[in-house]
Amino acid sequence: MRKYLAVVDRNRSQKMVRLAHLIIDRLVIYFIFIAFGFFSSLLYELTGIAFFFEIVQKMASVSKVTDILITASVYFIYIFLIEYFTKGRSIGKYITGSKVICIDGSEPTFKDYFIRNISRFVPLDAFSFIGENGWHDSWSETRVINLKNYKAERQAKSEIDELGRKEIA
Repeated sequence: MRKYLAVVDRNRSQKMVRLAHLIIDRLVIYFIFIAFGFFSSLLYELTGIAFFFEIVQKMASVSKVTDILITASVYFIYIFLIEYFTKGRSIGKYITGSKVICIDGSEPTFKDYFIRNISRFVPLDAFSFIGENGWHDSWSETRVINLKNYKAERQAKSEIDELGRKEIA
């Protein structure tokens, strides 16, 4: 169990900003699918290689449930990998100035990102934000914060702590 820092919760991203993350990142996923279809068609037209073109055709004819599973899986892989390799920032979070951190202010581990993102597969996870935190935040002990405000508050606290200390020359 991690030590809980109040500064983390004071600087949480607002719910509308979190909604913006979801919308932006979903648009990125749709763009990935569209780009894959475009490049598959282009590759087929230019070289006659039908492998990727056939994948696109099969994906276009799958059932609604299969489509949801494929899209959710691609979304999981995208969010998990991009948050892990960028240390808590998806494209949506970059645009809105947000970041994922642990409740103790530390950087999440590989395991934290995995728990956070696998929790999104729980049905109705998006509705868990009606409460204080979403399930994927609570279960992974992470929070999405406004990075600028968080850094400013941490800097101000650090400067206050430095007041009155003797400088050693």
